[in-house]
Amino acid sequence: MLADKIKTDLNNSSWIRAMFEEGEKLRALHGAENVFDFSLGNPDYEPPEKVLKELQNLTSASNTGIHRYTSNAGYLDVRELLAKKLSIETALPFTAQNVILTCGAAGGLNVLFKTMLNPGDQVMVLAPYFVEYKFYVENHGGSAVIVSTDSNFEPDIKEMEKNITSACRAIIINSPNNPSGVVYSEKVLQDLAAFVKAKEREYNHPILLISDEPYNKLVYEQTPVPSVMKFFTNCAIVNSFSKSLALPGERIGYIAISPLIEDCAKLMDGLIFSNRVLGFVNAPSLFQKLIANCLDESPPIEEYQKRRDILYGYLTELGFECTKPQGAFYLFPKSPIADDVAFVKHAVQYNLLLVPGAGFASPGYFRISYCTSLDTIIRSKPAFEKLAADFKLK
Repeated sequence: MLADKIKTDLNNSSWIRAMFEEGEKLRALHGAENVFDFSLGNPDYEPPEKVLKELQNLTSASNTGIHRYTSNAGYLDVRELLAKKLSIETALPFTAQNVILTCGAAGGLNVLFKTMLNPGDQVMVLAPYFVEYKFYVENHGGSAVIVSTDSNFEPDIKEMEKNITSACRAIIINSPNNPSGVVYSEKVLQDLAAFVKAKEREYNHPILLISDEPYNKLVYEQTPVPSVMKFFTNCAIVNSFSKSLALPGERIGYIAISPLIEDCAKLMDGLIFSNRVLGFVNAPSLFQKLIANCLDESPPIEEYQKRRDILYGYLTELGFECTKPQGAFYLFPKSPIADDVAFVKHAVQYNLLLVPGAGFASPGYFRISYCTSLDTIIRSKPAFEKLAADFKLK
């Protein structure tokens, strides 16, 4: 009954979920308080107070019709608000006709790939990357071309040059990045834009720059997050409110396409059609309305930064090598041995749940998600000390 491709994909599926499931077993054996689960990027904070109040208002008995079908693109008034915000951020003439509301960023990426990919088309993906990207591309007949980044986890133009072909139709980037926490600077985006424009001229077809931005509000020390719309003509932003409003389970996000794209209206028609035929139909109607009044709300940056600083301090004091993240809520240290999978499995004996870098196409590293309680982080220190001692760090 199981398709051959699904059999293969199951064998190569997410290490994140695998470690989370391992955690369920450990919690049953040792108690939740004795397991240090850093596997899943699942915000432990409740949504902001304004979000919760807005939810109460929307679900009051007097607010009728809120659970009905909406347009496949989403409520017009909500799309207009998002377009207005994007116009301010990018200085481009966004309208509601450039925005479609989606079932989270994952739904948005699938809608985008369904709309634009022909069988055999390639999408360049920069490693380390969120593992599901590859599956999303393959869902729609495309081929993911995985390209390593440089030692700073930034795009390596020379590596991209080696791997790109005329079949490339899109490049997907993620800044702030999961898992490294790196934020791409203006200089990085300028260099990438120059590369893309040169390849568009060489191949005589557009290459869509897709920017996956669920962490764009989660940055530290006021690190700027430049808008990709300022550098790329053929560009789409895919975003969600899973991290910024702590609503990962509600599946609400959007796609915004640059108004400078040629045949923008046709692309938008395709996105709306794909949103319907993929079975999403429309983004959750209740949460479309909710986000409309909460677009300026932000995650608890100071609290996440406190967790980052404590955990980063622990690890570096113990001898782990790690780039200090500028955004998101992950650390991506080097594994003390080449086999990051073996290292992560070794950590389980101390009830430490980590994710191997191999799960992000970057073997030799491991990911720690610090969107967990401060208490868990503090109590995990002895476990990390034992782990470091086993590998004779420092």
